[in-house]
Amino acid sequence: MSDSTRDKQVFGVIFAVILVIAAVIVVPRFIGSSDTPEPAAASSTPGATSTPKGTSTGGLQAGQKLAAGCSAPPANQTSPKQQTTVPAKATAAGKTFVATVKTTCGDLVLDLDGTKAPQTVASFLNLAKTGYWAPSPCHRLTTEGIFVLQCGDPTGTGSGDPGYQFGIENAPASGKYPRGTLAMARGQAPDTNGGQFFITYKETQLPTDTGGYTIFGKVTKGMDIVDKIAAGGLVTAGQPTPVNPISILSVSVTEKKA
Repeated sequence: MSDSTRDKQVFGVIFAVILVIAAVIVVPRFIGSSDTPEPAAASSTPGATSTPKGTSTGGLQAGQKLAAGCSAPPANQTSPKQQTTVPAKATAAGKTFVATVKTTCGDLVLDLDGTKAPQTVASFLNLAKTGYWAPSPCHRLTTEGIFVLQCGDPTGTGSGDPGYQFGIENAPASGKYPRGTLAMARGQAPDTNGGQFFITYKETQLPTDTGGYTIFGKVTKGMDIVDKIAAGGLVTAGQPTPVNPISILSVSVTEKKA
C-alpha cells in the first residue's frame, strides 16, 4: 500500500470520528433517545401582518398544512424571556391547579399536581404568568415506539429554555406514561428540566436509567386535538416536525379549591 493511499485512509477514519463526536454534542432536548421527550409575553394573533419584536418570520413550514379547525401558527420567538432564578416550590407545594392552554387548534385543559411535583408546577405557574410560551409551537411529534407531542420551546428549535433548570420529580419507576400524561422533557442530565413538556397520546414506555421524566399533571380536555395532530404524521420520516402545526397562544392557571 502506498503512503498516499494509507494517508487517505487514516484521514477518512479521523473525519468519521469527528462527525460522530459532533453528532453527540449537538443534541436537542427530546424523548426516547439521548434526551427523551425533551426533550424548547402577550399572545400574538395568528395571521397578523406585522412581526412582533423578538419573533421570527415563521408560520407554516415546508410540507406543513393546517388541520381542520386550526388557524395559522404565529411566528416563533427568537428572544424568549429569560430568568436566572428557579421559582420557589412553595408556590405550588400541596396544591393543585387547572391550566387552560389556548392553541391555534383549540383549548387544552390540564390538571397540575403540586403535591407530587411542586418544583415543576411552580415553574409552570411562573412561565404561564410571565407569558413565556406566548407564542410557542409544539415543535416535536414522535410516532414510533414513543408517542408524544412536545411543546414549550418558544424558538421551536428544541433547545430553548427559560434561563434556569431543575431536577426530576415524580418519575414512575416503571417508565410507563399513560395516555394523556403531562410530563417534562429534558436533556441527558437529570437536572435539565426547564420549559419544555410533552403530552402522551398513547401509553409510552420511556427509559429510567437516568432518572426518568417528571409527571406533573394530565390532560382533562382536548386530547382530541392532540390525537388530530398526531394522526397527521410527520413532514419527513424520522424527523420531528408534525405535518399539522399547533402553537400555544396563551396559558392561564387557577388554583383548585378544596
